[in-house]
Amino acid sequence: MFERASRRTSSPSRSGLLAAALLAALAGTTAAPALAQETIKIGAPLALTGGLADEGHKQDLVWKMWVEKVNAAGGLKVGDKTMKVELIEYDYQSEGQRASQLAEKLINDDKVQFLFAPFGSGHTKIVGGVGERYQVPTIACVASSESVFDQSLKHLFGTLSPNGGMTTAMVKMFKEKFPETKTIAVLGRDDVFPKSMAEGIAKAAEAQGLTVAYKELYPVGTMDHAAALSSIKAAKPDWIYVTGYTQDLILARKQMQDLGVTAPIVTMVTGPSYKEYTEGLGKLANGITSSSWWHHATNYTGQGVWPATADFYKDFQAKTNGADPDYVHGSCAAAGEVIADALARTGSLDKAKLRDAIASTDIQTFYGPIKFGPTGMNLPRELPIIQVQDETIKVLAPADIKNADLIAMPK
Repeated sequence: MFERASRRTSSPSRSGLLAAALLAALAGTTAAPALAQETIKIGAPLALTGGLADEGHKQDLVWKMWVEKVNAAGGLKVGDKTMKVELIEYDYQSEGQRASQLAEKLINDDKVQFLFAPFGSGHTKIVGGVGERYQVPTIACVASSESVFDQSLKHLFGTLSPNGGMTTAMVKMFKEKFPETKTIAVLGRDDVFPKSMAEGIAKAAEAQGLTVAYKELYPVGTMDHAAALSSIKAAKPDWIYVTGYTQDLILARKQMQDLGVTAPIVTMVTGPSYKEYTEGLGKLANGITSSSWWHHATNYTGQGVWPATADFYKDFQAKTNGADPDYVHGSCAAAGEVIADALARTGSLDKAKLRDAIASTDIQTFYGPIKFGPTGMNLPRELPIIQVQDETIKVLAPADIKNADLIAMPK
């Protein structure tokens, strides 16, 4: 048996539903269809423990924020009804096989109408495969690898833009700011998203005339980067680019310091996007550059429970005692609006109609535009390039939210 990690519901109690069913039966009517649609059920296999717990708790936080806002306003419009939302979550402990099992449980036992996918491209593809098998619309808010979204998964949709948009613009900008940049060293985690970013930056760098002086992947679970970093040091690159998840990148940065590995430009994707990274490194985070999919300095407006970026930012700070949201928070909170929009346009809980409605999504939200392309990914847009300066995240691009210029790594 699986233990339920968390369940939030605004629907009537189970005993109340049973009593209603009994009364309806005594009255000679069929209660089951009406009761089955008392709430809109969204299922979420979440990494609340294990290696991806930091990221999983971010999803948990904003999904609950969204559900609370929706239900406080009466619910979501579905035809002539306004229905409350029930979020059902299970902890898959950062294990892919368990994520698959729990996604099936949510569909078969809990009868959810939608799935929210977990953090990361690899686990998203696993849960997306389950959603596809049962034809349940699945919204991914933290997966950007193009390889996850292919024509075989017709029910998987992602609110992040393709990660390909995070490489070409960065190479161009850094070459303009530091024209002496000629070589790059790339170290990436051998996992779906980090691997695709490592390959993407190498390809983009070569296309713009840089020489890739070093390029290697490290296995998932690596606890020592010393050998790879020593090789990078020997290559003397102008730019060091490391991909992985938060703890990987914190370890790599500390070992770079210990081994005296440096370069005028050091990028870690997506480390500085997360407060855990900068808090974990302190001054060692200074100078590190990265890419992101969203920043709270944007000024988007649109439909949903947060009419503008500033509204979401205000609520988030109130909920977290003044913390700043990152792209995981923004993208995952906006994922709920995709569901709300599809329900409003179809006026139905029919899975096929909802899948088609989601595929034709074209909305503006506090997170920005959401319009799915042929593979189910949000269309490309100009994405933020950031840098840690004085232990604070600064935005280098795009121009409309820029608040700092690129500086060289401190020596």
